[in-house]
Amino acid sequence: MPKTDHDRVIALAGVMQAVDLVRSIAHRGQVDAGNFETCMTSLLQVDSSSSVDVYGGITRLQSGLRLLEQQLHNPRDKELTRYVVTLLSLERTLARRKDLLDVISAGIQDIQRNLAHFPVTHSNTIARFAELYLQTLSTLSRRIMVSGAQIHLNNPENANRIRALLLAGVRAAILWRQSGGTRLGLLLRRNVLLRETRLLLAELE
Repeated sequence: MPKTDHDRVIALAGVMQAVDLVRSIAHRGQVDAGNFETCMTSLLQVDSSSSVDVYGGITRLQSGLRLLEQQLHNPRDKELTRYVVTLLSLERTLARRKDLLDVISAGIQDIQRNLAHFPVTHSNTIARFAELYLQTLSTLSRRIMVSGAQIHLNNPENANRIRALLLAGVRAAILWRQSGGTRLGLLLRRNVLLRETRLLLAELE
């Protein structure tokens, strides 16, 4: 995986897009179908040569890039920041658990084999992603607490979508680490990352 600011920004945008969709479901019970499919598809891209290949092009990360630009410029959204920081931390813990990584890898392969029967956004596939999250990330000592309206959080389909998106967020966090991203680097290189984010957004205009 290339270790460039371009790849690091793509990875962070992936995290942003996933957690923003989590928040949308938790508070409103709604999700942007295109952005959701992008996040789900990223979970199946295990051998991509670059961060952007995982998402099928920067166009599919437009929402995440816009959010990243806002947060790097003026990080006022505390809820979004909390989700992102927690996911990056969870990924570092997961990286030390080969047993859990093996479970995720086997689960993803199984889902890939069933795509002909259940497309990536089918409720069956989402339930499989959610179960993978429950078997692995939810067993770690630090968990991500999702806040929102109980009427939406208690809906089983919404719960599955949220867990699947959190798994996708961790997938993006893996890309962040693989591309050389660190917690200190996020603080010290914020302006550099902001400039790269704006360059990518300019390509989309």
